[in-house]
Amino acid sequence: MADSPLRMVEGSALTAQQKKDLLNRLARIEGQLRGVQKLVALAAEPADVDAVAQQMAAARKALDRSFVQLLAGAIQTQAGNAADLAQAQARAAHLAAMLDKFA
Repeated sequence: MADSPLRMVEGSALTAQQKKDLLNRLARIEGQLRGVQKLVALAAEPADVDAVAQQMAAARKALDRSFVQLLAGAIQTQAGNAADLAQAQARAAHLAAMLDKFA
């Protein structure tokens, strides 16, 4: 059964383009992780472990970059769409707290 494309809902969290860019990045990471799984399954020599570690580190870094992309997009969109300065500051503070908690 083929994967159907995700239905994107409209809202004030992220723009459609931000969602598209983030979903594309996550799809690349998903493919990268499938490649890591294959490397693990085929690992036979000590050098293979080095290759797996390198690819895992690359996937982790790519996921970290997507996290930053998510928060940067949310800051731009949510603060930009705020009704007033107080709401913009509240949204920015919330997203900064997420950065502190998860980064």
